[in-house]
Amino acid sequence: MIGLRIGKKYARALLAIGKEDGKYREYAKELEEIDRLLEREEAVKLVLTSPRYSRDVQKNILNNILVKVQFSDTIKSLLNLLIEKRRLQFIGEINLLYKKLLDEFLNIERAKVISAIPLPEESIGKIRETLEKMTGKSIIVEVKEDPSIIGGIIAKVGDLVLDGSVRTQLMSLKDTLRGEI
Repeated sequence: MIGLRIGKKYARALLAIGKEDGKYREYAKELEEIDRLLEREEAVKLVLTSPRYSRDVQKNILNNILVKVQFSDTIKSLLNLLIEKRRLQFIGEINLLYKKLLDEFLNIERAKVISAIPLPEESIGKIRETLEKMTGKSIIVEVKEDPSIIGGIIAKVGDLVLDGSVRTQLMSLKDTLRGEI
């Protein structure tokens, strides 16, 4: 809970800066990159987030990393501020909340589509168009396969769930038949 509250504060501030300078998409990529790096390099994350190490040691390590990657000055400043405030452990929450705020700002909604078999690009395009008409937003579709749904698709956009799976239809038919017996 604390992580989300702290993450939201930094994500909002970063987006405000991004709106001002027009680099909001760049910041999203850089946040994602540093988040992935710290998840991949657990030892580095431990040193950068542990109160056992002085802020100077942590800043030196961070700055050695930042020399090797091409991050904007804004993201570098954010990371140094997080070290100074001992809040770098919340970078994952900041990244997640920044993405959500950015999607809101850009009027984008993310849809998860589950199908039993791989979907052709043409079908994904039609699903995207339909969901865009329903929501009035631009849709980014993430497709996953799950053979257990037997056939059809399940589409989730925000709180909206459209379940056209064969599994659900069979379960509904089963419930109907049970009710008639």
